Amino acid sequence: MQALELTDYRAAVARMYLSDTSLEEFRAERDKIFGTHPQSAIPAAERSSFSGLRYFPPNPDVIVEAEVRPANGEIDIDTGGPDGVVRYHRAGIIETPFGELSLWWIAAYGGGLFLPVRDATCGHGAYGGGRYLTDTVKGTFGRGLQTLGGSRVHLDFNYLYNPSCAYDDEWLCPLPPPENRVTAAIAAGELTYH
Repeated sequence: MQALELTDYRAAVARMYLSDTSLEEFRAERDKIFGTHPQSAIPAAERSSFSGLRYFPPNPDVIVEAEVRPANGEIDIDTGGPDGVVRYHRAGIIETPFGELSLWWIAAYGGGLFLPVRDATCGHGAYGGGRYLTDTVKGTFGRGLQTLGGSRVHLDFNYLYNPSCAYDDEWLCPLPPPENRVTAAIAAGELTYH
């Protein structure tokens, strides 16, 4: 049953993100889930030959603490699929060494933080549409973005990952809005799939 498979997939992703493992062990576990789980974004026909995702080498220069400045506003992003238009409230603006990024709160039942990023590596090694640092609805919390209390966050861009649509055209994904596009190259995280 697809709903139970998806629930199992999201639980596996959350366990992986919350586990106390190194970046290398995390990547190996992610490859395992992507290559074997029926809800993986990797096309089913490619899973038997799947040998792993590609990544930039670990980069200690992309691990930062940053201030989150209060900000208002909202944005609607059309997913182009059955989810339709998804509304996001701006939770704040994060001042990073790479540029300012809006941190979004998904305005739906249960909510969740969403931090999409499009940097200068996108289209030049990294997926052209942009990558995500966190999407708590999908269980990807605890690694890329961690709250430190108050208005500070710990960001580790080594955990940037591709949205599902980067692997298969069957998937439709919200991509970074213009204010989450930075001119700096963040040479970290996941590279293009093909």
